[in-house]
Amino acid sequence: MDHDPIPMPNPTRHLTTYPRFLWRAAGLATDGGLRFYAWMTVLTCIALVGAHAWAIQVRDGLAVTGMSDHVSWGLYIANFTFTVGVAAAAVMMVIPAYLYHDHEMHDAVIVGELLAIAAIVMCLLSVTVDLGRPDRFWHLMPGFGRFNWPMSMLTWDVLVLNGYLLLNLHICGYLIYSRYCGQRPDPRWYLPFVFLSIVWAFSIHTVTAFLYCGLGGRPFWNSAVLAPRFLASAFVAGPSLIILAILALRQLGAYPLGDRPVKLLVKIIQVTALINLFLLACELFTIFYTGGAHLASAHYLFFGMHGHYGLVPWIWTAISLNVIACGLFLWSGTRRRIWLLVAACVMTVVGIWIEKGMGLIIPGFIPSTLHEIVEYRPSLIEWQITAGIWAAGLMVYTVLLKIAIPILNGRVRADLDHRPTPVEQATSITEITAPPAR
Repeated sequence: MDHDPIPMPNPTRHLTTYPRFLWRAAGLATDGGLRFYAWMTVLTCIALVGAHAWAIQVRDGLAVTGMSDHVSWGLYIANFTFTVGVAAAAVMMVIPAYLYHDHEMHDAVIVGELLAIAAIVMCLLSVTVDLGRPDRFWHLMPGFGRFNWPMSMLTWDVLVLNGYLLLNLHICGYLIYSRYCGQRPDPRWYLPFVFLSIVWAFSIHTVTAFLYCGLGGRPFWNSAVLAPRFLASAFVAGPSLIILAILALRQLGAYPLGDRPVKLLVKIIQVTALINLFLLACELFTIFYTGGAHLASAHYLFFGMHGHYGLVPWIWTAISLNVIACGLFLWSGTRRRIWLLVAACVMTVVGIWIEKGMGLIIPGFIPSTLHEIVEYRPSLIEWQITAGIWAAGLMVYTVLLKIAIPILNGRVRADLDHRPTPVEQATSITEITAPPAR
C-alpha cells in the first residue's frame, strides 16, 4: 500500500492539481481496450432496456407490475434489501485493514469500498423505481418535503443510506487523490471517517431490518433476530462479490492483488455462512414448533397453501444453494481450485438474493391481513427494470475501478501528468545554472 512519498505540491497548487485529477479521471473512465468497450456496450444496452421499461411503468402506472393491493412490495424492494447488504459488507474489509493495522489489505479495501458505492447507487435506484409517483421523490429530501423524522423508519433509512454513500465517497476519493499526488494520506482526514463507516455499515442494514420488523401488521417479519439475520447474510454475500471482483481483476491482469485478501474473505465467509444458516434454523424452529401468527406465511413459503405454491421453488433453491456453498467454503480444497471458489461465490450470491428477496419480502404479504392468498409473480417489466439497475450498478463499479486501479498501481500520478509552466521551467533552469554560493 505504502510507496515512497513524492514531494507534494504546496496547498495553492491543489487549485490546479485537483481539476487536473478530475480531468484525468474522466479520461481513465472512458479509455480502454476492446474487452472494456464490449463490456460497457452490453451493460449500456441492458440499462437502456431497463430505462425503457421504467418509462412504460411511469406512463401506465404500477399496474404493469405483478404487485397488487395485497402484495405492495415486490422485486424492487427485494433487490433493495439485497444491495443494502452488499454495501454494508464493505466493512468486512475495513475492519482487518484499519482496526488491526493489516497494511496488506489496504488496496483490497478500495475494491470493497467502491463496490459499496455502486451498491448504494443500486439501492437508491431500486427505491426510485418502486415509487408510483417518482415526481414526488422530493418529499423524501430533508428540508424540501415532509420528512417525518424521527418517527418514520423510512426517514432513518434515507439518512443512513445517503450518509453511508457520502462517507465512502470521501474515503475513497481522498485515498485515491492522495495516491495520485504521491503523498501518504493524512490519517486525520480519513481515519475518523473509516471508523465511523464501520458503525454506519452496521446501521444501514439494521435500520432496513427495523423497517420490516417494525410493521406490526406483518407478523412474518416480527422477529428479534431479523436484524442479525440481515447482517449475517450480508457478510456472506458481500465478501463473495468482492472475491469475484478480485479474481476478475487478477484474471484480466488489471490489478493483481495477493492471495491474502481472498484467503481472509474466505475465512470470514466460513464463519458468517454458518451463522446465517444457524439463525435461519432458529427462526424455522420458532415458527413451526410454537406456531402462531407467523405460521401461515411460513407454511405458504416452504410448503405451499391451498393449492398455491408460487414461492416454494424459490426458497428451497435458496436453501440448497446456501448449504452447498457453505460446504464448499468449509472444504479446504476449494481455495486451491479457482473454479470451485467462483462457483461457491456465485451460489452464495444467488442463494442470499433469493432468501432476502423472494423468500423474505414477498411472504410477509401472503396471506393478506384479510386471510386471502394472492400470489405474486414479477412481470417482464419488473425483470427488465431490475436488470437495468444491476447493469447501471456494474457500470458505476467498472468506471470507479477504471479510475482507481491505474492510480493505485502508480501508472498515473500528478508528477507524471504535470508539465511545468514556462515560469517554473525558467526558475528551475536558473536554479541549476546559478553559481554556488560562497
